[in-house]
Amino acid sequence: MERTTCLVAGGGPAGIMLGLLLARAGVEVTVLEKHADFLRDFRGDTVHPSTLDLLDELGLGDEFARLPARRLDSIQLPIGGGVAQIASLRHLPGKHKYIAMVPQWDLLDLLARAASAEPTFTLRMSTEVVGLVRERGRVAGVKYRSAAGAGEIRADLVVGCDGRDSVVRAAAGLGTVEWPVPFDAWWFRIPRHPSDPAGAVPVFGDRRAWVMLDRGSYWQVATLIRKGSDEQERRRPLSDVLTSLAALAPWLSDRVDAVASWEDVKLLHVRLDRLRTWHAPGLLCIGDAAHAMSPAGGVGINLAVQDAVAAGRILARPLLTGVMTQADLARVQRRRIFPTKVIQGLQRLIHERGLRPALAGEFNLSGRTRLPLPLRIVLRIPILRSVPPFLIARGVLPEHAPKFARR
Repeated sequence: MERTTCLVAGGGPAGIMLGLLLARAGVEVTVLEKHADFLRDFRGDTVHPSTLDLLDELGLGDEFARLPARRLDSIQLPIGGGVAQIASLRHLPGKHKYIAMVPQWDLLDLLARAASAEPTFTLRMSTEVVGLVRERGRVAGVKYRSAAGAGEIRADLVVGCDGRDSVVRAAAGLGTVEWPVPFDAWWFRIPRHPSDPAGAVPVFGDRRAWVMLDRGSYWQVATLIRKGSDEQERRRPLSDVLTSLAALAPWLSDRVDAVASWEDVKLLHVRLDRLRTWHAPGLLCIGDAAHAMSPAGGVGINLAVQDAVAAGRILARPLLTGVMTQADLARVQRRRIFPTKVIQGLQRLIHERGLRPALAGEFNLSGRTRLPLPLRIVLRIPILRSVPPFLIARGVLPEHAPKFARR
């Protein structure tokens, strides 16, 4: 019978980070990842200053800095044929005054290499968690499926890090609270020219909203669509979408045919929910498995990483000594529930006051030569201008690497 001390379901940012931290504490930890590699496009690629600080503390900052990256330090809004800067990260406190746009597979490879240097860490790819093992009223391990067949692994603790469609969460029957979201999102890429604006560029038109992220040689574009309208929208010519975008961002007018087909447009079903209780005997959920986040602000990955750091710091000693209790698991949720509630509250506000009106045509900047009055007022008040970039970049209650994990 296979056995480990901590079994982590899911090799995303939260799962690999937790595995690295626990392994550096000497805990035997096994991470199961259902895919054969980390190569998936249009995953969240925003690494915020709070996570950059953490990588420095782990001794991985220099290696991360060598990865191909684009630094995003401003937000610009197309208006009157030009662009207006509406936010900047350049005045943030700390060393990192930017968001690093790095392919998530590069970040995961970096963390996995660092974790694999620890003798108590095991990463098993192409191994999918399909259920839980229960004994005497508690979760005692997982059932998995791989190319070699089905099996079970027993563990003192199972941690669900398997995302918003978490098998672990569903199998545990943990109750959720969910909020309606008015939109889904399409993701695609179009070429970027050196003369284009830089940074993040939100674009608002007639019942359309886009967010363009500067990736150096290309724009990573998110287009918001009404919730559940994907099938209907795809009956229209794809060129209509890009033509609408170019009407508001004129520098793109020579690229309206840059996306070859609808197959190049990926759909993200947007959800916003949270577990009422993140744990059960022998089980803990963190990251998107505990709280599915909206893409608004691009904070989901960084919030998940912060969960992993808190869990690693709180649970390392109980796992090493074999005296982990429900109270230890509850401490993780108590530590992370406040920032989760704050960020989800802000996302709900963005949905209702910004994105829902944009999809209803109430925030149409077509033909405008000046920013809307509410936005001009915000930009004139330093505290209002500074708080949103700080919350996005630094988050709420940022976590730091425990001493045992620092290098």
